[in-house]
Amino acid sequence: MRLTRNFVVCCGLSAIMGTALADTSVTIGLSGPLTGNQAGSGKDNENGARLAIQDLNAKPLTIGRQKVTLKLDSEDDQGDPKVGVQIAQKLVDSGAIAILGPNNSGVAIPASRVFNGAGVAILPVASNPALTAQGFNNIFRIGASDAQLGGSMADFAKNVLKADTVAVIDDRTAYGEGIATEFLREARQIGLTVVGQDYTNSNAVDFKAILSTLKTKDPDAIFYGGYTAQAGPMVKQMHQIALKAKLMGGDGICSAEMAQLTGELASSVYCAQGGSALDKTETGRAFIKRYKSTYSMEMLVYAANFYDGTMMIAQAMLATNTTTDRTKVRAYLANAQYDGIAGHYAFDSTGNLKGAPTTVYTFRKSQLVPY
Repeated sequence: MRLTRNFVVCCGLSAIMGTALADTSVTIGLSGPLTGNQAGSGKDNENGARLAIQDLNAKPLTIGRQKVTLKLDSEDDQGDPKVGVQIAQKLVDSGAIAILGPNNSGVAIPASRVFNGAGVAILPVASNPALTAQGFNNIFRIGASDAQLGGSMADFAKNVLKADTVAVIDDRTAYGEGIATEFLREARQIGLTVVGQDYTNSNAVDFKAILSTLKTKDPDAIFYGGYTAQAGPMVKQMHQIALKAKLMGGDGICSAEMAQLTGELASSVYCAQGGSALDKTETGRAFIKRYKSTYSMEMLVYAANFYDGTMMIAQAMLATNTTTDRTKVRAYLANAQYDGIAGHYAFDSTGNLKGAPTTVYTFRKSQLVPY
């Protein structure tokens, strides 16, 4: 009987210990363009998130006396609003604790309504101010807004490039139109003369008609609201028709892909990214080195922000002692203070990043460098 009792007690303790130490899996969702002409940005974001999950699982996390294994459900929204809404519903239904992305404003705005309805926190880099003007409490932008990016480039044009006249082209996407609008607003406010404004689309490859018209107006600089896939050919065609204006843009053209597409011509390109220059800090330099050694490619734009975003989600889970309660995670992020690789994160009442710094970059020897 003693042996039996001891055996029962031991088995009972083992069961309790087994339950206490049982593994649980938690999914973090990601929505981004993993195929198509913006796939470079989408994969860059995904790579940053995967590095963070690798680090978190190596610790590992323990929440509620359970060992937590994080998984990334990375979904291809193709940069398409309709697909993005479908992806949003899929990630909601999957039980993902929080969402990284979307990358594109045109996707993020409609998708955010789905996520908001389900009470799921999203951490996008999509920059159109309309995203956070909807009155939702689940959006936490981990990059700068168009107002910050576009405005900083207008200031740069006047104060650094010493431009007097500028022209604007945008691709009619929510991102491109949004950042171009903010550039125009600041440009006019600080006294730049806008000599032309034109439009293209996110699939165009021939800009010679637009550029030839702008050449007759002789702008000192052209601001392009759009992405690298169009900006690359645009730079080449500017050179072909001897249009001497500098090309400027936001984070959509601020990546190593621009140099790959244009070679030495990229030296006439200036662009803005949210955040401080990573190579100015020891942790930033270490991240750049690790990224390149892991993926055998250069980091593009927001990999470090997606790394930081993943870490913030994990911090929210730890602080609220939950692996399932989306509401608690969302509420924690609203008041979060986090120092990450790409900078300090804290959000205002609308979900914008407080005091988001911007850095202007150019290209030297085909490398993206802070100006």
